[in-house]
Amino acid sequence: MGRPDGQILALKGISKSFPGVKALDNIDLNVARGSIHALVGENGAGKSTIIKILAGIYQPDAGTVEFDGEPRWFRKPSDSKFAGISVVHQELKLSETLSVAENIFLGNLLYKNHMVDWKTMRERSRDMLSSLEIDIDVDEAVENITVAKKQMVEICKAINHKCKLLIMDEPSATLTEKEQKVMFRTIRKLHAEGMSIIYISHRLEEVFDLADTVTVLCDGRIVDTLPTPGLTRQQLIKLMVGRELTEEYPKERFTPGETVLEVKNLTRKGVLRDISFSARRGEVLGIAGLVGSGRTEMARAILGIDRIDSGEIYYKGQPFSPGSFREAVEKGFGLIPEDRKLQGLVQISTVQENVCMVNMSAVIRLGVFQSGLEKAYGKEYVEKLNIATPSLDTEVQYLSGGNQQKVVIAKWLLQNSEVIFLDEPTRGIDVGAKAEIYMLINGLVRNGKVVIMISSELGEILGMSDRIVVMHEGRVAGELDASEATQESIISMCV
Repeated sequence: MGRPDGQILALKGISKSFPGVKALDNIDLNVARGSIHALVGENGAGKSTIIKILAGIYQPDAGTVEFDGEPRWFRKPSDSKFAGISVVHQELKLSETLSVAENIFLGNLLYKNHMVDWKTMRERSRDMLSSLEIDIDVDEAVENITVAKKQMVEICKAINHKCKLLIMDEPSATLTEKEQKVMFRTIRKLHAEGMSIIYISHRLEEVFDLADTVTVLCDGRIVDTLPTPGLTRQQLIKLMVGRELTEEYPKERFTPGETVLEVKNLTRKGVLRDISFSARRGEVLGIAGLVGSGRTEMARAILGIDRIDSGEIYYKGQPFSPGSFREAVEKGFGLIPEDRKLQGLVQISTVQENVCMVNMSAVIRLGVFQSGLEKAYGKEYVEKLNIATPSLDTEVQYLSGGNQQKVVIAKWLLQNSEVIFLDEPTRGIDVGAKAEIYMLINGLVRNGKVVIMISSELGEILGMSDRIVVMHEGRVAGELDASEATQESIISMCV
């Protein structure tokens, strides 16, 4: 029996602390039944902690949770799931080798005469996908379908557990614009059928497009809860960062210097074809294109991570053909990868250890590791980049996404790389932290570095690039000067 006031969820006085950090401080949050309620805030604001409390992963230190009109205490994830709460995490929780139908019913198998009823599960999976207007073969292994379709399977898996409240954490982070439209259509259909949804996203346009109500969090406290209609983007940004953010893309323009990197007809069979471009000192070269267009593969080929079949690379006018990533790094190249958690950082190592990880020669004297130097460099870059961390000895897994990204940048600053590839530099980062990353990019360019920025966000590409190379199906579809580029011109080349 639901609450008479129409609330599906009420958090009252919720607090949660971790060593050195108060993640939530006396949170009161009400979610209306049948609404799409957005949670926004800078990294570290407390959104993830709220999700984990509702999912039964964390238990609050104080306060109460009321769900569907009754007091609840979720001691473990199964308590939350059986109550009717399902979470679609940013990192999908599917079993890749199992079929679509098997994933949808994972942990919720149907039986007939003491045997698993595969036929009924397949039929119900087809019905569920059909009702959401999603075209996926239920017998296909999940590893063989696109990320967007995996997201749809995750949603079906969630609502199959008699879901009353669906929580979606950054669901569009890895999707193309076309895939996002499919997901938004699915969300709207669920909403129209009365599903209550909590939607977490750093992409503010999604909040305005989907949500009825938005709650802003900052430093573990609720700043305000407002109806989305009538709220402006600038008002929402000010609530999130606590100040006026006059420019989302604070681009500084510099006079480009000499060509440092030149790529001619770079080819990798089945992946890249005749890639040619140049990058100059003191500029940001933006690389645009849809997911799967070959942007990351191009960077990996240049950096010696993946082999190339043909083509030429020139670095400072000399032929360059690195046999490994290590060799490229030693020559002066750096990479801030697309997946900072898996490829950019060692999560269980400390901030100072990660900062010094690439340039170990900086902290070794006469073959002996100098812990004092490691601490000094860690302190220097934490201060330079304004990295918010309880201490230099804090493991980076406990930092917010924006601060983790700053640690990745710090290690390449210590390495003093001349050519730095930035692959999706602000993915999963809030609007305030994005502005800080952009200022760091300006600083790199000001100091004569070559910055090659790969991004799926057209606003970012247009706002921060000096020149833009557009890729399509492993080829360069065109090149534009930032002064003449528009969203329309880039999209037309992308497709």
